[in-house]
Amino acid sequence: MSRARGAEAGLVAVAAVWGLTFVMVKDAIEELPTMAFLGYRFVPAAILVALVFRRPLASLSADGWRAGLLMGAFLTAGYVFQTVGLEETSPSNAGFITGLFVVITPLLATLVLRERIERIAWAAAGVSALGLFLLSGAGEVNARGDGLVLLAAIAFAAHILVTARAVGSHDVGALLVVQLGVAGLFCLAVAGAMGDLETPRGSTVWSALVVTSLVASAIGFFIQTYAQQHAPPARTALIILAIVAVEVVPRLRPALPVPGA
Repeated sequence: MSRARGAEAGLVAVAAVWGLTFVMVKDAIEELPTMAFLGYRFVPAAILVALVFRRPLASLSADGWRAGLLMGAFLTAGYVFQTVGLEETSPSNAGFITGLFVVITPLLATLVLRERIERIAWAAAGVSALGLFLLSGAGEVNARGDGLVLLAAIAFAAHILVTARAVGSHDVGALLVVQLGVAGLFCLAVAGAMGDLETPRGSTVWSALVVTSLVASAIGFFIQTYAQQHAPPARTALIILAIVAVEVVPRLRPALPVPGA
């Protein structure tokens, strides 16, 4: 198996895990404030990855830190905009709009990075977006809520693109520590400012935190970051959307399929 095919297989596995954990996350945030949950999820994941990759992290260059911070900023923005937007728009609208990252990724690559995207990639992105629309049953427009979720889709697409650029020059593990740390610390700070920091209670919350922190975040984002050394950004977005949508949307129509759920 070539490295490119191996990378794609890894992305399929990661997207499958994200799809399977979505139900756990949905149940957990009904018992724990969302920003607190995200903080408790990402900070332990960052600490765990930092212990494993402490040497590459210690030698990460200034450019590497900037790349990791940018990756973390876009990852955090995606989660925050999506969460706030979902409070005002319908889950079906949010699911469809978030899924538009599969189209936005090649668009940003063309407009911002001046990359040439093959026609087959554009066609696949368009068909995927249409399929997600039909599956999600997106309905009445909510300008503010839908606009916020659109910003989340743009952020997720940008995260894929900046990751693709960064992994060619810097250690994957070190980059992962930085981006997870940014997401976790920001979410904890917001939760603290909102007075939403509270001790996790109950098996539903704790099991979701353990699985999403260890598997979906520490391992999942490592595989995504590593895989992007070999898989083009547009194809990465397509694989993630396809697997998550197939797993999540038919089972939880009112739920929201997200990258890295």
